[in-house]
Amino acid sequence: MRRMWKLCLLVAIGAWAMRVGSGQISASSNGATGADGAPVVQAAAASETEFSMALTGDSIITRKLSAYTEPPFLKMVDVLRGSDVAFTNLEMLFHDYEPYPMNVSGGVYMRADPALAKELVWAGIDLVTSANNHVGDYGVLGMQLTVKHTREAGLVYAGVGNSLAEAREAKFLETPRGRVALIGVASTFPDSSRAGRTRGDHPARPGLNPLRFTTTYIVTRAQLEATRAMLKEMGLNAPAQGDSLNVLGNRFIVGDKPDVRTEPLKEDLDEITAVVKSASRVADYTIVTSHTHEGDRNRSLPAQFLVTFGRAVIDAGADVFVAHGPHVLRGIEIYKGKPILYSLGNFIFQNETLLRLPSENYEPFGLGPNAHMADFNDRRYNFGKEGFPSDRNIWESVVAVPRFKGKTLDELVLYPLTLGFGDAVPKRGRPMLADLTLARKIVDDLDRLSKPFGTTVTFENGVGKVKPSKSVTSR
Repeated sequence: MRRMWKLCLLVAIGAWAMRVGSGQISASSNGATGADGAPVVQAAAASETEFSMALTGDSIITRKLSAYTEPPFLKMVDVLRGSDVAFTNLEMLFHDYEPYPMNVSGGVYMRADPALAKELVWAGIDLVTSANNHVGDYGVLGMQLTVKHTREAGLVYAGVGNSLAEAREAKFLETPRGRVALIGVASTFPDSSRAGRTRGDHPARPGLNPLRFTTTYIVTRAQLEATRAMLKEMGLNAPAQGDSLNVLGNRFIVGDKPDVRTEPLKEDLDEITAVVKSASRVADYTIVTSHTHEGDRNRSLPAQFLVTFGRAVIDAGADVFVAHGPHVLRGIEIYKGKPILYSLGNFIFQNETLLRLPSENYEPFGLGPNAHMADFNDRRYNFGKEGFPSDRNIWESVVAVPRFKGKTLDELVLYPLTLGFGDAVPKRGRPMLADLTLARKIVDDLDRLSKPFGTTVTFENGVGKVKPSKSVTSR
């Protein structure tokens, strides 16, 4: 057997050599030869490899996707499937009501049929994060069942775990063109959803990967003294003098003019960037994502701590930082040649067609046991005149597709989406490619929001484009 194997090997080598000599095979050796004078065949350089990602925002999915056939919808699906990897924030829990709702939630209690995890796979999604303000709506069991159903559907998830260490860790996806790492965090969450450590004497607390931050309020001397006097009058302890004051967990310091400053908590920043540094050395591409509602003076501007965090994870080795959470688009920054997407808004927004809600959602609106989902929507949104249904920006977003050549960002393409502003409840919330008029409006909005970061977004043939060479960090 060994002799036969050796003979076959010699025949194969001889045939290969003849094909190289005849020009049938390009050895890609640049003239290099081995010690025996034979050409050295080299693998294609990493810098020649092309790799694309389809990145989306929040997915609140309650209905099937595969039932629909509109061309703008299917073309959007093609964008996801045509990329090497596709990501969304899974702002939904998958279970069959085995767990009970907690007394505190991330807002409306999120839950959908576990079969819908496969609908995301059908649409081309590969990666999800569950680190968001809804992961604890149905307690630890709700989170664990969601992880179970997403894994069984074939999705790679990140951002939650049965301990803080597990929630922090990167998860990996193998693709034909490279290994991808995903690290998910959240800055917006009920504190009960935060994963914890163990010293060995208690089980660790399951939950999400937290990115906490500190807030400092800058006030004038007169404002600080007025606050100090008010506290004294109310019988609350306050230092008699000094340039700072802590009030009910809030820190006020004297400055030239009123301002609000936020910074990521150093403990969380150090631990998360350590994970990024490790992941980036064992993966070809690393994505870091954060669920962040907090803004800087208004919802369209990213909070200062998020800007600091986004740049820090790029410094640590991430290739992309993508945020979501405020349900609207925010600006784009190209930092050291890497894309920072401060919010991609909504991708799937079907929160009006949840099947059940617990009493905690009905009671604040004075709705009794005979009220159901449609009654809740009418009361919450004043029959569509207030809140999400009345806000056009909630229903406009993009699929962001960074395209790399090797590790270098070649371009960032933005596919404008409509989620059906003004459509009836059964239809709206499902993403489709926007028509040219709306597409231009969305791209113009992104260009305006990105200008403070030195980024120009151009409109070309129905999509937005960012050229890294034309973007500079200016904030």
